[in-house]
Amino acid sequence: METVPYLDLRAQYSGLRSEVLSALEDVCESTSFAQGKATSEFEAKFAAYCGVDHCVSLNSGTSALHLALRCLDLSPGDEVVTVSMTFIATAWAISYTGATPVFVDIDPVRRTMNPDQLEAAITSRTRAIVPVHLYGMPAEMDRIMAIADRHGIPVIEDAAQAHGAKYKDKPVGHFGQSTCFSFYPGKNLGAYGEGGALITNDESIARRARSLRDHAQTERYLHDELGYNYRMDSFQAAVLAIKLKYLNDWNRARNDCARLYTELLKESSYKLPTHFSDSECVWHCYVIETPERDRVRFGLQELGIQTAVHYPVPIHLQKAYAHLNYRRGDLPVTEALCERCLSLPIYPELSKEKISRVASALLDLEL
Repeated sequence: METVPYLDLRAQYSGLRSEVLSALEDVCESTSFAQGKATSEFEAKFAAYCGVDHCVSLNSGTSALHLALRCLDLSPGDEVVTVSMTFIATAWAISYTGATPVFVDIDPVRRTMNPDQLEAAITSRTRAIVPVHLYGMPAEMDRIMAIADRHGIPVIEDAAQAHGAKYKDKPVGHFGQSTCFSFYPGKNLGAYGEGGALITNDESIARRARSLRDHAQTERYLHDELGYNYRMDSFQAAVLAIKLKYLNDWNRARNDCARLYTELLKESSYKLPTHFSDSECVWHCYVIETPERDRVRFGLQELGIQTAVHYPVPIHLQKAYAHLNYRRGDLPVTEALCERCLSLPIYPELSKEKISRVASALLDLEL
């Protein structure tokens, strides 16, 4: 029986192979392997794609979040409000600055930061808000920004899973002071290794982030503050510049996959993700919910269908953050999603036949 993979990067590569190898050869011929021409060219292209003035390429999405928060000059005792339903790097970046993450619950339908929970979490120590565009679904940025503006608090968008997503016809990245992307290989726009970017319209933030990523050099071998080695290598930039040309088409293909899943499963007992008229989700993940998640996942595995879980344990219940003294039940919507979520195979090359096979298997596994 042919396996239905959760993600098939080989299928994507087969269509790009000649372009990619030619671009990598160009990098080798140039011998500019770190922050070279390929990197600056990708930065210009990605900034234009996002409709912003500045893109600072980095070695990971985690580094992007760290630098965005570092540019706020956070310190111990400061607080940053975010969600617990995200990859832990969102919280790591806050902790790296010495600040404390404060977690709020998510909306049960959109699965992103619940604005109704946000204002109550703001204190005199709150220095930033980090909404996460989870699974490729934009957070309710108009409501979040209204609260942030009322309190004079900057917003950093975590768009690690949302390349090309839009909220009310505006691309993610047009709301916060800075927006951070990951180019981990499995992302909608993925490198062939690690990569990330910070985008902004604020020239001073872009200038400082560029300095910080390169050991905080203002001039070569002159360092005005503590810096980092967060540079993107030229190989990754060359790959990303090629892939960027296809991103919109790939996102449309993901949307087609999501709509077919929804059509085939609409009469089932599974809770399906919602298509919102105010947003263009890019479907990094298609996540269903079921109280029998582990049984269903094992049943699909037995049928050769791979799945994933994003994420099984929320950040506020992770051992690394036990010192914050959160308890089970503090964020009930987040905790319920972690216990019930199941990510189905989704990628641009996924065929209708394989989607139908997944849906049919899910219907057979219903209670």
